[in-house]
Amino acid sequence: MVAALSAIPAVAQQAAPPQAPPAGKAGKAFETPEEYELHPEGSPIPGQKWKVHDLKRPQPPKVTPGLPIFSPAPPSDAIILFNGKDLSQWVSRARGGAVGEAKWKVENGYVEMGQGGIETMEKFGDCQLHVEWTTLPPTDPARHGQGRGNSGVSLMGRYELQVLSGYDNKTYADGGAGSIYGLFPPMVNPTRPEGEWNSYDAFFEAPRFEGDKVVKPAYLTLVFNGILVQHHVELLGTTSTLPLAKYQPHAPEEPLRLDSHVGPARFRNIWIRRLKGYEGGY
Repeated sequence: MVAALSAIPAVAQQAAPPQAPPAGKAGKAFETPEEYELHPEGSPIPGQKWKVHDLKRPQPPKVTPGLPIFSPAPPSDAIILFNGKDLSQWVSRARGGAVGEAKWKVENGYVEMGQGGIETMEKFGDCQLHVEWTTLPPTDPARHGQGRGNSGVSLMGRYELQVLSGYDNKTYADGGAGSIYGLFPPMVNPTRPEGEWNSYDAFFEAPRFEGDKVVKPAYLTLVFNGILVQHHVELLGTTSTLPLAKYQPHAPEEPLRLDSHVGPARFRNIWIRRLKGYEGGY
């Protein structure tokens, strides 16, 4: 898989200018960086010696990826989710479930994270997903950890690949860039500096349910800036659930979601392929 990706054409890095993070409710500034790092530790993770968000867990080793990063054009059978021009494939969803127009700002070929997450109008299960993202230097250089460039790519709206400033920004290991949030840090950390683009190539097998019973768990592989960082990892459930991820039965296909936590963050060149298995079942 990684060897095949090495032949994909790439584009040069383009630096993005600094931008101030948005204000919170009623114009109030977001919490301090210190408050973001006081995330409660969850339960022990089965098969590991660490708890969820364990601050004692070692950081993944840093690796410098080959440049320029992979930025492939979509294959002929891909569904283009963001073409650099508009958000016609996306909607916003209020807490009560009401669907509205996706209002993140689009300019210069990228979309910038705004207030509230956005999700695709179309639904997906097993898939191959390509996303490129960058975080920007905040106005306040003291911001760090989860308070710096924090977004996410949530498959089926439940299984989150963390997006976070990760070049020189320490946080709990299972919450850094390339992590399956709250479960698995990346094997290595190949994040580029703020203002430079990163790429995710994710290969996802959706879970299967019979009533409330999980008959097949979800599996996720992630290639981050051309480097394998998650290798066919078995997920334990919805990643946002504390004290430990837990499955909640859902439909075979659900929307892809881009999360809005604490920016700034930008996305470009987003496309997806449904994975249907070998024709004829061989």
